[in-house]
Amino acid sequence: MTQRSLVLVKPDAYARGLTGEVLRRIEAKGYKLVALEICTAAPELLEAHYAEHVGKPFYGPLVEFMSSGPLVAVAIEGEGCIAGFRSLAGATDPTAAAPGSIRGDLGRDWGAGIQQNVVHGSDSPESAARELAIWFPDLS
Repeated sequence: MTQRSLVLVKPDAYARGLTGEVLRRIEAKGYKLVALEICTAAPELLEAHYAEHVGKPFYGPLVEFMSSGPLVAVAIEGEGCIAGFRSLAGATDPTAAAPGSIRGDLGRDWGAGIQQNVVHGSDSPESAARELAIWFPDLS
């Protein structure tokens, strides 16, 4: 089934010049880039994006990190792209992520107290629809 998903190239990856490599891997996998925007995310946008994490100990530091500099928001499309991108991204913990995955090859623990793990990808069709509506409200 053709799906759409949100991918965020996080501020750590953008600052390190990894956007092109992340996008190359997405396209090499065969997914289409439907929409792309470089921005510094406003806290209000991130609050909507991470609403399910409100009250958790990592919530404040996560919003602070994600608003700390430019990031790239990307809408991707393809057969099974939600699970496919999550596999391509690798385990959330970059130290444990398998070699060959985005996080396994490009991420590491920086000792920052908040996980800076290069990318975000929607984890379900429901999350993808909600997140795409937040980041790309004009995308139909």
